[in-house]
Parts: sequence; C-alpha cells; structure tokens
Amino acid sequence: MEWFMGFWILVGIFVGWCWYSKEKSSSSSSNSDMKMEQKSGVLPKGSFGWPLIGETLDFIAAGYTSQPVSFMEKRRSLYGKVFKTHILGTPIIVSTDPAVNKVVLQNHGNIFIPAYPKSVREIFGEYSILQTNGTLQKKVHALIGGFLRSPQFKTRITKDIEHHVKLTLTSWKDLPLLFVQEETQKFTFKVLVKALLSLDPSDDLDFLKREFDEFIKGLICLPIKLPGTRLYKSLKAKERIFKLVKKIVEQRKLGLEKSEDQEHQNTIPNDAVDVLLRDISGEQNDKQSLSLDFIISHIIELMIPGEETVPMSMTLAVKFLSDCPVALELLTEENMKLKRQKTDSGDDYCWTDYMSLQFTQNVINETLRVANIINAVWRKALKDVEIKGILIPEGWCVLTSFSSVHMDEENYENPHEFDPWRWEKTGASVKNNCFTPFGGGQRLCPGLELSRLEISIFLHHLVTTYRWIAEKDDIIYFPTVKLKKKLPIRVTSIGNSS
Repeated sequence: MEWFMGFWILVGIFVGWCWYSKEKSSSSSSNSDMKMEQKSGVLPKGSFGWPLIGETLDFIAAGYTSQPVSFMEKRRSLYGKVFKTHILGTPIIVSTDPAVNKVVLQNHGNIFIPAYPKSVREIFGEYSILQTNGTLQKKVHALIGGFLRSPQFKTRITKDIEHHVKLTLTSWKDLPLLFVQEETQKFTFKVLVKALLSLDPSDDLDFLKREFDEFIKGLICLPIKLPGTRLYKSLKAKERIFKLVKKIVEQRKLGLEKSEDQEHQNTIPNDAVDVLLRDISGEQNDKQSLSLDFIISHIIELMIPGEETVPMSMTLAVKFLSDCPVALELLTEENMKLKRQKTDSGDDYCWTDYMSLQFTQNVINETLRVANIINAVWRKALKDVEIKGILIPEGWCVLTSFSSVHMDEENYENPHEFDPWRWEKTGASVKNNCFTPFGGGQRLCPGLELSRLEISIFLHHLVTTYRWIAEKDDIIYFPTVKLKKKLPIRVTSIGNSS
C-alpha cells in the first residue's frame, strides 16, 4: 500500500512539473528541430511517449523495481544504445554507449554543461559546483583534487578514519541489533567535515549534521517554495548551514590575513577551506579568484558524499558480502593476514596498506558496479553536436547512463551477479569507459581515492573485529539508492565466536 501511495504521489509531482517545463521549453525545442535538418547527423530513434508526461511514468516505475535499468534495457533493445525519450518534462537523449558517454564527459570545447531538475538547481544556488563551468571549474577541481591526493593529507586522514571507524565499531558490541546504513552515516559525515572544515565533534558538528539531513531531502522534490513544502524546508536548512559555515570560513580568513605571508605560504593546508582561502589571498588580482560565497557553497556541496554515497557503498558491501559467504571468507582471510603483520611488526597502518588489499579492492569495485549509487549524469548541449553519427541538438539534455553500461552483458558476464572475482580477470577495465562509478572526464570525482580508502578501512576493521548475521533486506533505487530496512545485523565479537 505504501509503495502504491508513494508511486502516485510521485506521478502527481512529475505530471505537474512536466506541464510546467513543457510550457517553458516548447519554443527552444522548436528552434532545435529547425536546426536538426541542417546537420549531417540524425536524431537517434525513440519515442516521446504521452503528451506532456512523455515516458516519465515508465521511468519512475522502473526505479521501484529490483532492476531499475529495465527502462533503459527495453528501449536499447528497440532503438539501439543511444535513443531519444521524453522524461521529467524535457526531450532527452539517453546514452548507454560507453564511447558516447566518454565524449560527453570529456566535454572538449565546453560543449556540454550540467543540467539537473529545477529543485536541484534551486537548492544548490548560483555558486553551485553544477553551475560552475570552464576554466573556473577546472581550477577548483584541481585545487581540491591536489589537496586530497597530497601525501600529508593521506597520512592524516588515514588516522582520522581509523579513529572514527574503531569508535563506531566499539559501540556495536553491546547492541542486540544495529542498522548498518545509520551506523556508517554517523562517522562518514564526521570524517568528511573534518577534511573540509577541520570541525571536530562539537555542538556545531551536531547542528550541521541535523540540518544537512534536512537539506538533502529536497534534492528530488517538487520545485515549489511555499511554506511547508519539501523544497522550502530544505532551503531554510541550507540557509542555516550556510550561516554556520560562513562563520567558520570568515574566522579562518581573518586568521589567515593576520598571519605573515611567508608563514602561511610555507605551511601545509589543513583542509579544503584552507586550500580555497589561500587561492583568494594569493591571487587577489586574478579575475578567477574565488569569492567567500563561492567557497562556502562548494564546501557545503562537498559534504554530500559523507552523507550519501560513501555510507551507502559501505552498507551495500556488507549486504553483498552477507549474501556471498565465499567472498566474505576470502576477504576476511586477506584482512586477517594484514592485521597479523601489523601486530607482529608494531607498525601503524598507512594508506598503501589498505589499498594493497587486492581482493578487498575487487569487492569494492564490484559493489560500486552493482550498486550504481551514481547511476547517471545529466548534461545539456550548448550547440548542435554530432557523436558517432548521432545528432544532439542545441538545448537538448543528454543522460549518460552509467548503470546501463555496468549492467550490459556486452561489458560484464552475468552482470546482475555479485562477482568480485571478475576483477581478477578484467582488472584493467577499472580504468576504461565501462566502469564509471565516480563519473569521468573533467568532473571526475576528486575524492574517489579518499572514498576507496574509507570503505577499505571500514571493511578491514569490521571483518577483523566481528562476525555478523544480516537480516534479509531489499535495495530501493528511486529516488536514491537505499536499503528498505537500513540493513539490520547482529554482530558477535571474533573473540567470543565459536
């Protein structure tokens, strides 16, 4: 009954949004249709479905099934790997072709820009990462990515993650039943906020977590800002988050200005705020210098992996391992071996220790492939462009479907099976176009190595501390990937298990 009610609520939401979007986009679509005739390429085959709502209902319905890629697979079998459709109020070209996806993501000449539903744009605002393009986007991406890959940061963050993971796992021993999805969110958010803001456990951190929970609920919602609506509540939470982060950033900026130039230039950045503020002080005459509002908005958006993608990856890894005892046994043996080595030598763990656990990395790869937490990205063409003989008209959106590529039998044998051993045979494909759990091109997630490290540390200390029994749980794929019951498990300390 809840599924039925939720489905029709979403139908009502998207029918209303589709009508609104249709009215706004009709003129631009007709202009694009006129331009299409002048190009050698042709629009891909497909169907626009019903008037106004297009194929939105089928798209949503597929998200509620155990195989959300069924919407893509059905149309791919009818029209080919690239097809046109009409969903969420706009005509769109869907690509399930890894070669086409690569061209769109690489975005040579800045032909494509991010394009997301109005509620997402409204919540993130004008300084959003999604609204930043061209040289400024490349600059910020390089600054954050360089910091997250630095040896000094890797050393420090490894210890921080270990501390929070061990603290969380210790709290499990007296719990009769725990929910992995909730437990992982408790520490992943803290770890990421520490890396971004150097904010330690405090009232401010608790406040930030509560408000962020409220803020992120509005990412998929009806774009109406009336009091009491989901979007209104999320925007108010964003205002409160912005106020707190602004206070922290302004205090840090003031401290930076008071310090000697040579002194702060020679010290290692503490966090992402430090990195971005130094760009302001070091390039005051640069037209691309970052404003405080820009920095604050980016820092808030960078918190999302700590609340969503990383804890869900951990939770799903536990679920998939629970359902595959042979993989769990092999992963446990590998991690126990490393633990014994560290116990005998007395050495601390380092980043490379965790990343050298080959089967553990295979499990992480397979979890990311099967889970498809980031299942696609949306782009809009700024001008007519032709890829492999396919025309993408100016103003049209392109959805590059990662999940369809990950679940394509041409790319992976028995794609719906959890099979970590496949990476022993196809390890090189981690770097090819058929494996894109972190996106690709100019907007490849700058924290991908950090995410892998955090999952690796969690799995290592989990399997070397506890045995567990997981209750049966189902994955929900729409609007975001979740576990229906948050994955309940019962744990037993290894020392107490027989």
